[in-house]
Amino acid sequence: MMGRQSKQPRLWSYNVNLDRRVRADHPLRQIERLVDMGFVYREVKGRYGTRGNVSVDPVVILKMMLLLFLYDVRSERELMRTIPERLDWMWFLGYGMDDEVPDHSVLSKARRRWGTGLFERLFERVLRLCIGAGLIDGEKLLVDASLVRADASKNSIRELPAATVRKMREAMGRLDEGEPADEAPAGGTNATHVSTTDPDATLAKHAGGKAVPSYKNHRGIDGKAGVITAVSTTTGAINEAHELPNLLGQHRERIGQLPKAVVADSKYGTVENYTECQKLGMRTHMADLAATQQNHPRREGIFPVEAFGYDRCRDVFICPAGEELRRRKFCVGRGHYEYIARAAACAACPLRPECTRSKIGRTLKRHPEQDLLDRARRQAASPAARLDRKRRQHLQERNFADAANNHGFKRARWRGLWRQRIQDLLIATLQNLRILLRNTSATVTQSLARLLERVSTALGHFGRILASFRPVCVCDPI
Repeated sequence: MMGRQSKQPRLWSYNVNLDRRVRADHPLRQIERLVDMGFVYREVKGRYGTRGNVSVDPVVILKMMLLLFLYDVRSERELMRTIPERLDWMWFLGYGMDDEVPDHSVLSKARRRWGTGLFERLFERVLRLCIGAGLIDGEKLLVDASLVRADASKNSIRELPAATVRKMREAMGRLDEGEPADEAPAGGTNATHVSTTDPDATLAKHAGGKAVPSYKNHRGIDGKAGVITAVSTTTGAINEAHELPNLLGQHRERIGQLPKAVVADSKYGTVENYTECQKLGMRTHMADLAATQQNHPRREGIFPVEAFGYDRCRDVFICPAGEELRRRKFCVGRGHYEYIARAAACAACPLRPECTRSKIGRTLKRHPEQDLLDRARRQAASPAARLDRKRRQHLQERNFADAANNHGFKRARWRGLWRQRIQDLLIATLQNLRILLRNTSATVTQSLARLLERVSTALGHFGRILASFRPVCVCDPI
């Protein structure tokens, strides 16, 4: 007999059990099992008073923020409207069917009350879980950065005196009681242009587009499974090469050791980064920035630096024509010595058209720690480094793409540098959690498969033993 669904609503229901409505392998159930949120109470205890209205449970607020980015909900208002419609979300938050969902403003108030410290602790706790699961080996740190569009229109940009711009950014930090923004470059557009909507954001040009108010997210990921170990948030105008020491420091503090190799593109391959990594005993698998600059059209047809020999004992360079280039001065701003040949010898040299187009003659530069720099560049040009950079492009780009496609990474939800850091930390935490859940599920599956294989082998062996015994009949003669 064909049945029909009754649309008559029930007046009473005594069997509403949200725990039975959430499947055993639900991601939220796995997150609840893996991550102990009890640390939140200890972390924010000093941020609340002893009198007044009772706040919403801080653990519930943190879980709401996780849901906001895990499911890439468009806004906090939409999140609060959706919670009563999602039984799995209500179970995750510990709500019953008749509990009232708070107003969306509790999230913004909690962020201002907590600051960034709580979210850093959450990121570190999840990272420790990844370490315990064997997802990090600390061999290689893959580094890259990506621009994040600020929650401000380009029409909000105003040209003002540099002193006024600086005061606006300082006032923004004091008003929000957050961390001060990185100081914008002394020169350039950002010194005199500011967004009246979000003064912390600075103008930066996205690929193939125009300069818009932006932030920049810097990441270091471990080369084994792509787990994020270091996160830094700056304004869009900050050079990513300058953030490498910060990322290395975070990695060492959280993992307990420096990586054996740093893998990055040519933006990080500066003299400072090369020499510092060599001093710390790390291999520099970063593409050489100077090598990319040597391909400039102005250098076409000119002798490369390698064509000049260096006499270490006499501290002079020997040009292809046999003339000596002697040390002239030390450039403090750029941190290198400058070598130049005699002007008369250079002017009369038959190889001058192939050597330089400068009126004063050919000049060469040598770093005070040139030996470390040469070793770093040899490592950067090695086949192993090229292979690492190719793998980094796959892992790092996939990491950023996952953040953009699944967690709303490319657009800032809130205004202010410290709020943007909260967004970056939450997204990185969720990405690490998903990597942990994916590998944990795979490990459990493999363990069950091995267990079933051992049981099957044991049963087969037991069956062969039983088959070797001939059954005894009562009528057989003894």
